[in-house]
Amino acid sequence: MPKPVLPRHVAIIMDGNGRWAKQHALSVMIGHRKGVEALREIIRFSSDVGIQVLSLYAFSTENWSRPEAEVSALMRLIEEYFKSEIDELHQNRVRIRILGNKYGLTAPARDAAIAAEEHTASNTGLQLNIALNYGARDEILRAVRMLCEQTVSNRTAFEALDWAGFSAGLYTAGQPDVDLLIRTSGEQRLSNFLLCQCAYAEMMFPQKLWPDFTVADYQEALDSFARRERRFGGRNL
Repeated sequence: MPKPVLPRHVAIIMDGNGRWAKQHALSVMIGHRKGVEALREIIRFSSDVGIQVLSLYAFSTENWSRPEAEVSALMRLIEEYFKSEIDELHQNRVRIRILGNKYGLTAPARDAAIAAEEHTASNTGLQLNIALNYGARDEILRAVRMLCEQTVSNRTAFEALDWAGFSAGLYTAGQPDVDLLIRTSGEQRLSNFLLCQCAYAEMMFPQKLWPDFTVADYQEALDSFARRERRFGGRNL
């Protein structure tokens, strides 16, 4: 019996921590911590089943507008996450890549993120993209600026530009585009996440809030993906 088709690249918008906390009459930071517990299991499972790339939307450029106390607590949680999880991730050969302007994070969170990238740089297992201080529009502008610098005085190079050249300026350079995007909590929008990379992604919007999202729910999404017919704009006759 053939193995089910796995997506090479899964992207997850981990939505619903705050609503979960409100439903349980708890603080929003407890909701975020419960979200980290769910995240841990999804990463382990992704590595075990052979997903090549897992991209996680952890902190967007828009999240800075949240209450100062919540933002400060999230920065501490990011720092704590990398320091507490790095040994297991490294042992499982997970390679971490930060998507976004990590230099805009608080110094402790930034340093922990950079240390995690460097510590796992030679690993050959699951590629774990963690989007921090990330926005897709900013990413696109960054890629355009890089291309302008390379081609401003070279018309031949400018006219030869193609998607491969443009995508080399994205944070995900060298990785496959997203095959499956999952957003928990039932919300159905991308919220400025991997806009270019999701051009042909299959999208699923389970109703569960992120802290309640289990490996069984994830497997259900993978099974649904395997049953879908992907035509990439063509038609199967």
